[in-house]
Amino acid sequence: MKHLLELLDSTVQRWQDRPAFGDEHGTLTWHQVGLAVHSIGTAMTRHKVQRRPVALYLDHEVPCLLAMLSTLAAGGYYTVLDTAQPPERVRRITDQLEPALLVTDAAHRAAAEALGLNCPILGVADGLAQPPEPFVLQTLRAEAIDTDLAYVLFTSGSTGAPKGVAVQHRAVLAYSAWAAGTFGIDETTVFGNQTPFYFSMSVTDLYTSLRTGAQIQILPKRLFSFPVQLLDYLTTHGVNTLYWVPSALGGVVRWKALDYTALPPLRTVLFAGETMPTPYLNYWRAHYPTALFANLFGPTETTDICAYYIVDRDFADDEPLPIGRACDNCGLLVLTPDGKAAAPGEVGELCARGSFLAAGYYNMPDKTADRFCPNPLQPHYPETIYRTGDLVRYDEEGLLQYMGRADNQIKHMGYRIELGEIETAAFGQEGLQSCACVYDAPRDRLVLFFTAGRDLTEALRTRLAQRLPAYMQPAVYRRLKAMPQNQNGKIDRAVLREQCKEDENHAYH
Repeated sequence: MKHLLELLDSTVQRWQDRPAFGDEHGTLTWHQVGLAVHSIGTAMTRHKVQRRPVALYLDHEVPCLLAMLSTLAAGGYYTVLDTAQPPERVRRITDQLEPALLVTDAAHRAAAEALGLNCPILGVADGLAQPPEPFVLQTLRAEAIDTDLAYVLFTSGSTGAPKGVAVQHRAVLAYSAWAAGTFGIDETTVFGNQTPFYFSMSVTDLYTSLRTGAQIQILPKRLFSFPVQLLDYLTTHGVNTLYWVPSALGGVVRWKALDYTALPPLRTVLFAGETMPTPYLNYWRAHYPTALFANLFGPTETTDICAYYIVDRDFADDEPLPIGRACDNCGLLVLTPDGKAAAPGEVGELCARGSFLAAGYYNMPDKTADRFCPNPLQPHYPETIYRTGDLVRYDEEGLLQYMGRADNQIKHMGYRIELGEIETAAFGQEGLQSCACVYDAPRDRLVLFFTAGRDLTEALRTRLAQRLPAYMQPAVYRRLKAMPQNQNGKIDRAVLREQCKEDENHAYH
């Protein structure tokens, strides 16, 4: 198998009348999905997108899934853009991507045109109206190889420029085989999809469904502010499998919503993207004692996950969860700063090797060479590893424990964020002398420290709201007389993090 749509072909043939993709507007069967992909894919071929990027400017609904798969049918690779992000950040992505085609719908046509991209725009409705041309699509498929790109997913970048992680067909084929087999995903699975399609966790929902005939029910974002209604929605749509960020699971916990409504028929609860607070896990497990719970861990650069832990015992509320062990067919190394294998119990950087690895960063050869590098433990032939920047150690049971980040990158609200990108966006503010953003982990918030001749809190708040997505905007702005410095003359971020620990009643701006 070399192409992801071979999974779709097989599933359509086997489960054509079963529900495939649904949202609050309706549900399509696998047969209907196949027809739509062939039509939109044919329309895309008019723009010669083979081995070229296609940008998708669509909401988190079924048409976006159709456009993603249609791009693959036309021989291209896709990037899903966040329609809620400031246009300036969207353009920073498209400037790197240089798409051959932009796909949108009537609701976003004006905003898509306002981006000013130098490429044609295709409406989803126009694509659906296109008669499919099987011979054209089959010719493109015959020319494909498994190292062709499937998508480019942009994450936060430390220089202010988002990084495009380029993922090939073979990586998703390998990863989805592991995920489906490990967690028993089959045609009876109904995913309650929470994560946006520009976030790597959605890869698991989509491609294990494509592989097995499972159903995806896309959950309306607004329901996460109303946990009881959210749970009722899961029940109504027969959702039995969740793969959510812990903050989404935590919303249900904070409202004790499982105590006040009929329980959805959940049998599998997976989580990733940030640290799972153990009290959240314990609340869910108390209500679903027979369900499978698993902590998944990995960066976008390993398609989605490289390590996992199936919860097999009780944990105290103050006991951290392990991130477990390597996924099958994914090799993990724990390396010390001098490139040696860490001893048992010694902290080192987690590195991954194998078929799950992305090809590298899009149009960033220097960054690619820095993070996708030769394996220092294998001198006999070339082997690439990915340096995750995550610090881990093996515990006495042989399970990996997460110890934090080796750099200035954090995970917040399920998203991986380079704090430097926030600082870069702030530095353009007139009157700003210096700034540093730190993550206040105990309170799960971003704090921007700054120095200036006058209070710039509201100006900075407005500026960042125009340039960054909501999850990257600081919750607290604190003006200092001077930035603390370490002996090397750099901003001492450890001191700033200590200042975050001051009394909750501190007079923050």
